[in-house]
Amino acid sequence: MAKKKKEEKALAGQEQESKGSKAVTALIAIIIILIWLAVFAFLIKLDVGGIGSNVLYPVLKDVPVINKILPEASEEQQASEGNYKYNTLKSANERIAELERRLESESGTTTANSDYIAELEAEVKKLQRYRDDYDAFEKRVARFDEKVVFNDKAPDISEYRSYYEEIAPENAEKIYQQVLDELQYSENAKTLATVYSGMEPANAATRLTEMPQDLDLICDILRNMKESQAAQILENLDATFAAQITKKLATIGTDR
Repeated sequence: MAKKKKEEKALAGQEQESKGSKAVTALIAIIIILIWLAVFAFLIKLDVGGIGSNVLYPVLKDVPVINKILPEASEEQQASEGNYKYNTLKSANERIAELERRLESESGTTTANSDYIAELEAEVKKLQRYRDDYDAFEKRVARFDEKVVFNDKAPDISEYRSYYEEIAPENAEKIYQQVLDELQYSENAKTLATVYSGMEPANAATRLTEMPQDLDLICDILRNMKESQAAQILENLDATFAAQITKKLATIGTDR
């Protein structure tokens, strides 16, 4: 009986020893596995042989917790994953900075150009209005000058000669020429009036009768004579011709 109890104790001890041995073995195995996992994780983190970045990164990068052992992604990988045009973040940032500088420069230039163009357009409109006003003014001046010089109640034409010699040729050339012609004509008429005044009325009448087509000149000659001298010449003219001259003298102001 005592022997049997000893055997049972021995068996129990062996079983406990066996269980303890298995536990130790399992613990050692777990420790070894953890060590290997740690070593493997360390190698992955260091990206030895590119195992972390080239092999495991594409597979484990989206797995929570585990992706912590992966090495940091290179700029090339980040650019590739983001479908960027540039190979590195540095080059992308440099390009962004360049574009920002260009945009700022272009914006400043565009603003300056817009302001300059607007200023020019305003100046053109202003000049256009000035030109239109000036053209209208020139036309009014031309009409006014012509009316002033050739008006029935205008002063003697010689008084305007010095004035028209001073104004702009493009505005007064035509009127100025008319003034010169009129002045020359008046001087000729005065000269002829002096000549005919020195003649006998009958002889003067005969001479005037020989130029029936020049009624204007005949009237101007008579107008530059004394009234008594002109009346004596008219008395010696043919009645019909004298009537034509008298009628012309009455309307000569309107003809002008």
